[in-house]
Amino acid sequence: MNRAGNTVTRRTLRPVLCCAAASAACAVSVFLACYAGAFPVAFADVTAVLLHAAGLGPLPAAAQDNPALTVVVLELRLGRVVLSLLVGASLAVAGTVYQGLLRNPLADPFTLGVSSGAAFGASVALFWGLGTMALPFFPAAGILPAAALTGATAALAAVLVLGRVGGIMRRETLVLAGIVVSTFLSALISLVKSLDEESVASIVFWIMGSLQGRGWHEVMLFTPWFVLGMLPVIRFSRELDILSLGDVQARQLGMDASRVRLWLLLGAGALTGVSVAVSGVIGFVGLVVPHLVRMVIGAEHRPLLAVSALTGGLLLLWSDVLARTLLSGGAELPVGVVTALLGGPFFCLLLRRNTGTAL
Repeated sequence: MNRAGNTVTRRTLRPVLCCAAASAACAVSVFLACYAGAFPVAFADVTAVLLHAAGLGPLPAAAQDNPALTVVVLELRLGRVVLSLLVGASLAVAGTVYQGLLRNPLADPFTLGVSSGAAFGASVALFWGLGTMALPFFPAAGILPAAALTGATAALAAVLVLGRVGGIMRRETLVLAGIVVSTFLSALISLVKSLDEESVASIVFWIMGSLQGRGWHEVMLFTPWFVLGMLPVIRFSRELDILSLGDVQARQLGMDASRVRLWLLLGAGALTGVSVAVSGVIGFVGLVVPHLVRMVIGAEHRPLLAVSALTGGLLLLWSDVLARTLLSGGAELPVGVVTALLGGPFFCLLLRRNTGTAL
């Protein structure tokens, strides 16, 4: 009995400890990430500026003599760091939801064509030369993120319509509908690129994913959609455990599987769509992070979602730091390239570990 009780205690404490450790790592990473960049800033000055912004200390003398230091730390770097945490958390949560709903370990935020829809919306905006224009009612947002979010919403709506068979939404038909929509939209993106060679570079760079030039304006655009997307995910996190067992078991327990699946898809779709809208297409975060966290704390979705969100934010934050520091002269890599280089080999090792066979 004591051994069983100790095992239960360890399983209960492990998610709590992992969540606390990931939260502490996020807080420390915010300070360290604000230090990294092409503009040289002393670590003590970065710390003092951040503490002054939080009302915990005076403005350092270096910032008083050089106001650009405050602008670099607070406006350019801190806003980008916060955005990377939010986008990474959103992609990881969306990947966790998709893997639980579809009962497919290879599912990620791009499985249902939402990312392809956002990419198509942004490609159309770039094709018409609207990439740098602002929305008349929300100048901080810009037309490009709005077009991407519109495309993501339309793609998700198409998948939900195609995925209903006989009034019932099944995971098998959703996967097929997502593949069809994603393939069709990818073909349209290729068509847009072929029609206007001048916009090819902008479209390709945006599709590869980047946080360059992003900051507090994108955080303002992102936050309302992040909250709206997280609400159904948090509300139905317990039901997600039941859905991962199968529709038959869910109905036997009296749960309306189609309704719950719809709300979870809407939540994950909103998280994916707004992430792609502000940062472009960033892969492997929603695929690798849920696997990694599940190996450590188990498959219960409520703690899995929390720890995955924090871990996804950390992964994208440090991937972005690498993207803006690896090259000299202030040049940046697309962060989607960095996440692919980090996530691809890891996922290959993960598959090999789970299957016990060579790839």
